[in-house]
Amino acid sequence: MSKQKRGINLIVSFLSLLVFICALVAISHQLRKYNYWELFNSIKAITSEHLLLALGLTTLSYLVLTVYDILACYQIRHPLPYLKIIIAAFLGHAISNSVGFAVLTGSAVRYRLYYNWGLSVVEIAQVIAFSNLSFWLGLFAIGGIAFLIEPLTIPKLLHLPFSSAHPLAWIFLSLVICYILCSFRLKQPLKIRSWRVSFPSPKFALMQLVVASADWILAAGVLYVLLIGVTNLSYSGFFSIYLLAQIAGIISHVPGGLGVFETVILWFEADNNNVAQVFGILLAYRFIYYLLPLGVAILLLSLYELYQRLKIRKQQ
Repeated sequence: MSKQKRGINLIVSFLSLLVFICALVAISHQLRKYNYWELFNSIKAITSEHLLLALGLTTLSYLVLTVYDILACYQIRHPLPYLKIIIAAFLGHAISNSVGFAVLTGSAVRYRLYYNWGLSVVEIAQVIAFSNLSFWLGLFAIGGIAFLIEPLTIPKLLHLPFSSAHPLAWIFLSLVICYILCSFRLKQPLKIRSWRVSFPSPKFALMQLVVASADWILAAGVLYVLLIGVTNLSYSGFFSIYLLAQIAGIISHVPGGLGVFETVILWFEADNNNVAQVFGILLAYRFIYYLLPLGVAILLLSLYELYQRLKIRKQQ
C-alpha cells in the first residue's frame, strides 16, 4: 500500500472514530436522566410475539441478502449449488454488517470460500461487486421513493447541504434510472481508462432492484415490530426515518453505523418521556439483527475451518 493510500485510510479511520465519539456523546446527553434499570425494563417490556416476529424478519432479510450472490453467480455464468452460495453470502454479510471494513472482513471470507469451490479471482471480484452494487441500488430505489413520499427534515447533526430529504429522493432515483437505461442500451462493457464496466441485462437489473428493495423493507421491519406500542408512526413513515439513519451510519464509516444510527432514530422517535424506552429497543435491535447473525456466522466459519483442517490431515 502506498504512503498516500495509507494516509487516506488513517484520515478516514480518524474521522470515523470522531463521528462515533460524537454520536456517543449525543446519546449520553439524551440518556443522562435515566439509569440502567430503565433501559433493562424497556427491553424486558418487548413481548415474546414481537421478538419472534423480529427474529423471523431478520432470518428472511439475511436469506434475501444471499440472493445477491445467487444472481451474481448466474450473471457470470458460473452457478454453484444454492447451499454453498447461501453459506458464503450469509457469512460475508453477517460479518461485514457488524464488523465493518467489508473488503477486509466479509469479502475476504467470501473469497476464501468461493475460491475453494472453483471460482477464479476475477469471478469472485465480480460476485462481490455485483452484490455491493445490488445493496446500493436497493437503497437508492427504495430510498428515492420513500423520501419522495415522506420528505423528512434532515437533522442538523448530519451536516448535509440541504434541510429536507426531498433532494436525496431525486438524486437517488436519477441514479437508478441511469443504471436501468444503461442496462438496456449498453450491450458491450464500458471502458473507463483501465477499467471495464459491464452492465447486466435489463432482466437482471430489475431483479437486483426488487431483491435489494425487499431486503431494506425487511430490515426496517425488524426494528419497527420492536417499536410497536412505542411509536405512533405508520410503517411507511418510520421507513423513511430508518433509511435516513442507515445512510447516516454508512456515511460515517463507523462499523454498522454504531451510535450514529441510534442517534438519528432517537432524534426522530424519542421525546422527553420515552428516550430510555426507545434506546432499549435499539439495543435489542442491535442484538437481533447484527450480533446474533454475527455469532451464528462465527460458529459456522469455525466449523468450516475445522472441517478443512481435518480434511487436509486425512489427505496427508
